[in-house]
Amino acid sequence: MNITKKIPNILTLLNLSAGLIALIFVFEQNWYMVAMFVSLGIFFDFLDGLAARAFHVSSALGLQLDSLADMLTSGVVPALVMSFLLANSLNISILNPAANCYYLWALTGLTIALASAYRLAKFNIDTRQTTSFIGLPTPANALLIISIALIIFQNDYPAIGKFLNQTYILTLLTFISAYLLNAELPLFSLKFKDFSWQNNWPKYLLILTGMLLFIFLTYAAVPIIILLYILLSLLTSTNHEITR
Repeated sequence: MNITKKIPNILTLLNLSAGLIALIFVFEQNWYMVAMFVSLGIFFDFLDGLAARAFHVSSALGLQLDSLADMLTSGVVPALVMSFLLANSLNISILNPAANCYYLWALTGLTIALASAYRLAKFNIDTRQTTSFIGLPTPANALLIISIALIIFQNDYPAIGKFLNQTYILTLLTFISAYLLNAELPLFSLKFKDFSWQNNWPKYLLILTGMLLFIFLTYAAVPIIILLYILLSLLTSTNHEITR
């Protein structure tokens, strides 16, 4: 048996394992550990695709397994994070259902899981997304939601955290997130066919700017990086070739 053929699926299962651990930390409301394990899961998600291309391994099983792992790590986890944030802003416990509309309001955070599931299912059958993306990828959206939790609870940016920790703002962000996941937005992929500046300058600019922002702002840089990613993609969308 050629072990190299199993490596991509093993990495995908590591992504799923990281998501499961992150899920446990969500219920403990340990946002730092949630961020750590979701980031680790996304890293494994990147590696499994890299390994599949490197070893020329591709299978229907791997495709479905990858989506299932992403659904947990980058779909269910951020959805529950948002529900916990909404419950906190409403001064209720998501683990103690109350017979009022506020509990249902907190559950609107689960919309992110529904939108993620739809986005992942659509991705598997959408031939236009072979070399680029249409709509915000679920890993990017997961990092965005979790960075909001960190900004609110880590107290490094109290003014921004106070602004974000409002029920209406969090509700708005929930539906913006769900929209971006499935919007007809052409977004470039970070895969490189070559390393020339001319063909890859948006990617290089995003990576370099993102690194600098993260050095100075840490997790608070994530929303800025996601916004920059969308703007650069829209700016260069006319030059992207989307397979139809």
